[in-house]
Amino acid sequence: QVQLVESGGGLVQAGGSLRLSCAASGRTFSSYGMGWFRQAPGKEREFVSAISWSGGSTAYSDSVKGRFTISRDNAKNTVYLQMNSLKLEDTALYYCAKYSAGLLWGTSPKEYDYWGQGTQVTVSS
Repeated sequence: QVQLVESGGGLVQAGGSLRLSCAASGRTFSSYGMGWFRQAPGKEREFVSAISWSGGSTAYSDSVKGRFTISRDNAKNTVYLQMNSLKLEDTALYYCAKYSAGLLWGTSPKEYDYWGQGTQVTVSS
């Protein structure tokens, strides 16, 4: 069983920055990939970023590439999402999730088996 708890969301002006954190329970954090997804009202959950077990492989959606950075600290059982140059369209509930198939990562929500409760990010003009 894995529990994931996100934090770091909030209200920020366009162009600002936030750093999301996702703390995982359990002693096997370094044995699986992790992902960040987001869901805006009335829209489907969409892939944002993912990272492999070691941090050596990462992926980003086109909409956040160059602005967001994913990282992880396996000693702290935590994955991060640094979000810079935030835009109005980044407003959403952000979720972290555990990749179900092991060390790497995927881009579909169906490939993840444990999810956090989400943290709200609201970007204002």
